[in-house]
Amino acid sequence: MTSPRPLAAVPAPPARRTRWTDAELMREEFPPPKWAVPGLLAEGLNLLAGAPKLGKSWLSLGVGADIANGDPVLGSIEVERGPVLYCALEDTGRRLQRRRRQMLAAGGRAAPLLTLETACPTMTAGGDAVLVEWLEENPHARLVIIDTYEKMRGSDAPGMSAYSGDYAAAGRFKQLADHYSVPFLLIHHVRKQGADDWQNLVSGTSGLTGAVDATLVLERGRGQADGVLHVTGRDVEETDYAMSFDATAGAWTKLDGPAADHLVGDTRAQILRLLREHGPLTPARIADALQANPGTVRQTCKRMGNAGQLHKTPDGTYSAPKAGDSGSTLPPSHLSRLSPQGSDQHEQE
Repeated sequence: MTSPRPLAAVPAPPARRTRWTDAELMREEFPPPKWAVPGLLAEGLNLLAGAPKLGKSWLSLGVGADIANGDPVLGSIEVERGPVLYCALEDTGRRLQRRRRQMLAAGGRAAPLLTLETACPTMTAGGDAVLVEWLEENPHARLVIIDTYEKMRGSDAPGMSAYSGDYAAAGRFKQLADHYSVPFLLIHHVRKQGADDWQNLVSGTSGLTGAVDATLVLERGRGQADGVLHVTGRDVEETDYAMSFDATAGAWTKLDGPAADHLVGDTRAQILRLLREHGPLTPARIADALQANPGTVRQTCKRMGNAGQLHKTPDGTYSAPKAGDSGSTLPPSHLSRLSPQGSDQHEQE
């Protein structure tokens, strides 16, 4: 692939039905989406953005190697084995070799179905033909990773607005992803300034996020997690995953349970787990169950409420935002303190 031969233009999408009556649409049987990583990366165009040096390349390389071997992705998600193309366009062969050796030394294994590419023209200068060549040679491809999107994006047509340019550039990748029914993952950067909505962290205009089928943003975590992976899209459920990074193995792992439980300190995590298990409680009863200082718990609950980590009712009780999490990690002796005979002091703030 280092010296691809000239190819014909990218094939046009196959003819497909685009119009139904409502009754016909209800009777139509569509195939389920093809997943590279179930619940995370579906067929179509996916965008992963994150700050520089955060570990996006480690994450994408690890995902690619795991899929190529059929190993669980992020330590827990079962995947179907198949060919993967990883275009590491900001790396050299030496750097890629060093990363893979680091992964293998920590217990990983070689991935014969993983193709590594370090040089590729932009999409407007023949890069689409390079991708077509590999996809034609690998009809059972499971994933194509472009690291980074900006390196292969290509130039905009003269006079095109920034929004239209972003939309058109992403559309070139989406055409191939849709034509071959193969998930594509574009690695991208976030803007320097912060944003209230994590989707607005993605560098560029909304034309980019509007063109892709799913957006993933990796942010640095707090407390017990090294990062949080935000996910939203047309075929994926919007959610957050707490992530842990092993620098020795160069491997990201998805942590169990809601992300909120891993992005707070130990005391806050205990409070969250307690409320998920037992429902709304006053700060006094929380302190009693945790055998903690009532004043400290009261202030912690107040701060968690202000941060949106807890819901507070007018009667002074607090509850966790999401119910149905796994059971509390508190000892049974602590849980028994929440019986009706336990402390029921009502605290006001």
